This record gives sequence, structure tokens and C-alpha cells, in this order.
Amino acid sequence: MSEIDQIDRRILQALSRDGRQSNLALAEKVGLSPSACLRRVQALEKAGVITGYRATISPEKTGVGFVAYIAVGLNRHTKASQESFERAMAAAPEVRECHNITGAVEYLLRVETRDLAAYKHFHTDILGALPQVNTLTTYMVIGSPVDHRK
Repeated sequence: MSEIDQIDRRILQALSRDGRQSNLALAEKVGLSPSACLRRVQALEKAGVITGYRATISPEKTGVGFVAYIAVGLNRHTKASQESFERAMAAAPEVRECHNITGAVEYLLRVETRDLAAYKHFHTDILGALPQVNTLTTYMVIGSPVDHRK
């Protein structure tokens, strides 16, 4: 696929807002014929620019009442320690995102739980029990004025 142009960017923006819209509605939004729009979407999918489509889930309707970001510092900076930590995070249903980052700590987690008590259990009994964890700093979410995942 050649470079992504402005029309492709409009297609991507429209699909990121509503991945279930019809090709006809998408074509109308981006100013293309339906056949040209479909060809572009298929080319974006084939090139791996569009990697999938998913549902956006309401946290409140699924029992999630507490969201936090946790900065995690490891006590050993080895590949084995990182891999072990990443496996543990992949197995923890509370962890919605796990990012290996640069800076003072190695990881940033996005954690969703039912409430503060459930978070405390995760913080103490899951994260706190991992031998490679050295430091934990929790940032509680009190609002999300901009969240493009919704």
C-alpha cells in the first residue's frame, strides 16, 4: 500500500468512531462512491492499517466502578523478569492495558475493578505478591474528559 492520504485518514477516523457503520454511510461521510470507499477500506485492511473491529463496552453496565493507572517499577531489569511480569499481567483480568515504558519505572498498567475493595485485593494479593515488583504508584481516575476508546 502506498502512503495514507487524507481520504484514508478520514476513513480511519470515521471507522474509529463507528466501526459498524455501513459502507454506504462511510462513503457518504468521506465523499467517495461506495465502490471506491470499499476498495480503500479493503486495501487498508490488507495492508494491516486496519487490524480489526471491536465493541466498546460500558464499564458501568458491566460492573466496573473503579479505574486506575499503576506505575510499576521492577527490582531486576532482566529479560526473564520482564517476561514473567508480562505473563502475570496477561493472566490478570483486571489489567486492561499493560505498557512497557521508559522513565523512572518499567510499566504502566490500566486496571479496572468493581470497586476500591476489589482494587485493594488486586494491588495487594496479585501485584504485591509478584517477586519482581519493586514499586507501585497508583493514579486513580476521577474523570475522563477525553477518551477516544469510547
